[in-house]
Amino acid sequence: MTEHEIVIRGGEIIDGSGAPRRSADIGITGDRITGIGKGLRGAETVDAGGLVVAPGFIDLHSHADFTLEGSPHATTQLHQGVTTLLTGNCGFSPFPVVGGLPPRLPVHGHELSWTWKDAAGFGKALERARPAVNVGLQIGHGAVRHAVLGGEDRPPSTDELDHMRQLVADAARGGALGLSSGLIYAPGLFGGMDEIAELARVAARHGMLYSTHMRDETDRLVEAVTEAIQTAERAGVRLEISHLKCMGRANHGSVNEALRLIEAARERGVDVGADVYPYTASSTGLMSRLAPWAVDGGADALLARLADPATRDRIAADLRDRFAAEHDPAGIVLAELSPGRYADAVGRSLQDLATGSAGDAADVALDVLAEHEARVGIVNHAMAEADVEAVLRHPAVAVASDGWTMDASGQGMPHPRSFGTFSRVLGRYVRERGVLTLEEAIRKMTSLPAERLRLADRGLLRDGAAADIVVFDPETVLDRSTYLDPWRLSEGMHAVLLNGVPVLRDGAPTGARGGRILGRA
Repeated sequence: MTEHEIVIRGGEIIDGSGAPRRSADIGITGDRITGIGKGLRGAETVDAGGLVVAPGFIDLHSHADFTLEGSPHATTQLHQGVTTLLTGNCGFSPFPVVGGLPPRLPVHGHELSWTWKDAAGFGKALERARPAVNVGLQIGHGAVRHAVLGGEDRPPSTDELDHMRQLVADAARGGALGLSSGLIYAPGLFGGMDEIAELARVAARHGMLYSTHMRDETDRLVEAVTEAIQTAERAGVRLEISHLKCMGRANHGSVNEALRLIEAARERGVDVGADVYPYTASSTGLMSRLAPWAVDGGADALLARLADPATRDRIAADLRDRFAAEHDPAGIVLAELSPGRYADAVGRSLQDLATGSAGDAADVALDVLAEHEARVGIVNHAMAEADVEAVLRHPAVAVASDGWTMDASGQGMPHPRSFGTFSRVLGRYVRERGVLTLEEAIRKMTSLPAERLRLADRGLLRDGAAADIVVFDPETVLDRSTYLDPWRLSEGMHAVLLNGVPVLRDGAPTGARGGRILGRA
């Protein structure tokens, strides 16, 4: 009988396809699965008796490209079974670096080395950092636009559009798996549909995914989904609608029409999917709540406008209108701030901070932005649980985190999704609520995202596949991170193997860091 290097013995295999579980051992040699069956022999054994064995989880929506270089152990990911992260989402990516650094999310305490200019260089820098997870890269439309147009609100000239196309093609040749857009964030929000479609055509020619944080997730959600689908149809590109949701009490329930549009597009041959995180709050930068004209030119331009009393009053008036129509300031909570006047206000809402002050919530929001260089992270409570469950149930929707916190401790009150997205689905939405079967939940975390990325050797447990494997207890797996106490790791994950190497064993990281940059030659 062939002896494998490692045998995972005695577990219930859920292979990622959605098929029913079965009892079998898994043999691993090198970085590959080399046998599935009964009575396998190995030089080393992982006891999976009473546990579930599944493919490593693939997170289609991560911003870890801004944190992983400095936090390569990815502790928060291993404790929930994540072995692969797709980065560069929402139009943000750390490349290309042309004429200044690209726009960044308001992530504090993580400074990048900025030793690269393009996707290939960034991939090499991540390889040097030796991450404990695999990483797929995307190039952000916002970063491309910034490289060519700066923060200006105008369409590109013919030559400028050619330059933007070239940057996307260069990223593909440098190993990027996708192109993303963030159409509520400056400067991406200044890009029209024609511009996005032209870049998406380049992505399609190179086999890249197009993922989009759509132009609206409130009262114009349906129009935003329609635009995303039309863009994909024009470009002939695979479309991933990022973190599908609807914000604002008056808009709850609109996800059902969004899902109907997705189904209709799929029926007529559009390759469209979506992803979701299992929470009723989002997390982003406070700047994104301002009117587009206010953020034209980026953070520095905004700060200059805030310094002028008349212009600041106009920004505040527009923000009050948005608060009345779209975003309740009582649900907008400060999460991550650089040192400054409002650093002690982390965990408090804009409405709470306005109570007893001389101004209202709009005034407070602008004060916070001005005092903290416009880099202010928020958690925004605005979604409905029924909408989360409706999106999560849909067969074309994958599980994804939209997270970026890789460390188990730090400053501020980051969104718990970085710590618990995948274990929350398994513990709360499978075991406790019965929203999904365990087999279907695992499909949404493994083969479905692998198919979206065309990762032929990941996402399924089968002979010859990459040995990214998780072993967990379905009766105890659970998220522990909360909005008020976020710095808590998930529980119930017994072992994680990455490319055949144990990176978590007996519930604790081993210190091994064998992650790969997927898509690089």
